[in-house]
Amino acid sequence: MLLRTHLIEAVANIPESDTLHEGGYVRRLFSTFARGSPGVGLLVMRLVAGTGLVVHGVLRLSTGPSIESGILTVLAIAGGILLLIGLWTPIAGALVAVLGVWCAIFQPRDPWADILLGTLSVALMLLGPGAWSVDARLYGWKRINVRERKRQPCD
Repeated sequence: MLLRTHLIEAVANIPESDTLHEGGYVRRLFSTFARGSPGVGLLVMRLVAGTGLVVHGVLRLSTGPSIESGILTVLAIAGGILLLIGLWTPIAGALVAVLGVWCAIFQPRDPWADILLGTLSVALMLLGPGAWSVDARLYGWKRINVRERKRQPCD
């Protein structure tokens, strides 16, 4: 009976990344999705970076930018939305970091806001989105509770 219990626990604790399950990519990047105070900190970082990108992008689009600037702005808005909800955080973080470097070098304005948003996005890309994100819901560890079957008496 003890061996059976250990076997059930071992099977229940097999990570889904060891099975044929799509979505293991994000889980392999982040071993855990931070909860508690670190998770709140990551949530605040995502909200600040995403809101800044979306608001700045919408304001920029309302001025009627050039084609090149418009494409960069739409990409920045898309990256900001992905960071806001915490979906595909490594991809969104890389996109926003590249856009931040591009804008800091080639756009004729103060580069420090672009550098700050690029730095925040690199930190999110490396640290992960935290527990309060779509990534954590889609790719996070799931707990499987296996109930023990009742034995039927043999007649």
